Amino acid sequence: MSSAMPRGWERRRHWEITVMPYVLLAVLVVVTMTEKYSAGASPLVDLVLCALAAAWMLWMFTLHPSWRDRPAMMAVFFTVLIAVSAVLVLRDPWFGFFTPALYVYAFRVLPWPWELSGVAAVAVVAGTAQAYGVDKSTLGGFATYLAVLAANVLPMCGFGWFAWRGNQRNDQRVRALRELGEANRRLEATLAENAGLHERLLAQAREAGVLDERQRMAREIHDTLAQGLTGIVTQLQAAEQAGEDPAGWRRHVATAITLARESLSEARRSVHALRPEPLRTARLGEALAAVAGRWSALHGIEVEVATTGTARPIRPEAEVALLRTAQEALANVAKHAQATRVGVTLSYMESEVAVDVRDDGRGFEPAGLGDVPPHCPSDDASETPGDGGSRAYASGFGLIAMRQRIEGLSGTLQIESEPGTGTGISARVPAEAHP
Repeated sequence: MSSAMPRGWERRRHWEITVMPYVLLAVLVVVTMTEKYSAGASPLVDLVLCALAAAWMLWMFTLHPSWRDRPAMMAVFFTVLIAVSAVLVLRDPWFGFFTPALYVYAFRVLPWPWELSGVAAVAVVAGTAQAYGVDKSTLGGFATYLAVLAANVLPMCGFGWFAWRGNQRNDQRVRALRELGEANRRLEATLAENAGLHERLLAQAREAGVLDERQRMAREIHDTLAQGLTGIVTQLQAAEQAGEDPAGWRRHVATAITLARESLSEARRSVHALRPEPLRTARLGEALAAVAGRWSALHGIEVEVATTGTARPIRPEAEVALLRTAQEALANVAKHAQATRVGVTLSYMESEVAVDVRDDGRGFEPAGLGDVPPHCPSDDASETPGDGGSRAYASGFGLIAMRQRIEGLSGTLQIESEPGTGTGISARVPAEAHP
């Protein structure tokens, strides 16, 4: 039986179908007795009809749940109930308040398309109750009565049709899920024949997916939250050291708040895999200049930004990788290089686009950086005195993240440095046009 109401009502025993009809009928019995006795009339006929309706609902629906899935039985049940209700409405219009229970029964017990007929019948009963005082013997009064009926029948039948369509879509989804489940069971049976190999392949696929997402989130967290928190800590420490300098204290605290807001915004964008905020409304060259400008203002180190070649659109993921590489390189300069000047160059070449970050800091020994394991600790690892900062670079996640980003786009990352001569980081990616 197709019904517009959700399946499983009987199991959940909604009060609308198990309690409401009896409550409405009881209230209307009290109203009837009060009105009849006030008017000096006998309520006997009305009480008999109400008792008949209650007994009919109790016997046909409440006490025999198994009958609810028998369309013929429910059609008889509904027809008798609507007839008794119509007689009650013709005698006393306040019995129109019983129609909500009749609508519930129509939606629950009648199959499509008979459901529409049941809903229309209930709407006629409701409209008759509403137009009880209209003089139907005149043309105008009869037209008013028909208008009241139409105002009840059309919306309720329209609602019934939309509910039926929704139920049809739900049934289609249920069938699709059932078919999908059956297909999955067949697939499992097939996989069982080669369980060893298939299980290994599935495990490897799952591990690869988890690892890719873990690495992506690790890179994004490092490039947003970690760097932002580092800057916030630096500013708060500077504010603490400001001592009795209110202007300096406020400046450092305001910078920390700005960094916190920017980090929160970037973290949200990273979670949703959105483009970084600097690239949302600007080209790569402009975004690099903006990032470098904020970094320079924060750390007090001069940054020179230059663009060579003819700027042209490239793939969004390539822009993100180059921007993040520049950000990480600048973060490393601030942490380890003790530099006084930094240069950032964006180069558009025939087949590649490159970002180079150079500093005049203390440099380090880059030997062995390519052997850093992907599970190495954070950038805050301690340095060994006298090694020129190489362990700080080598033990951090930042260089690994840069390499993963660039090599994931078939690009290359080169690091050139010697103790005392500064450091240069060059990231190159194919210059594939944005489709």
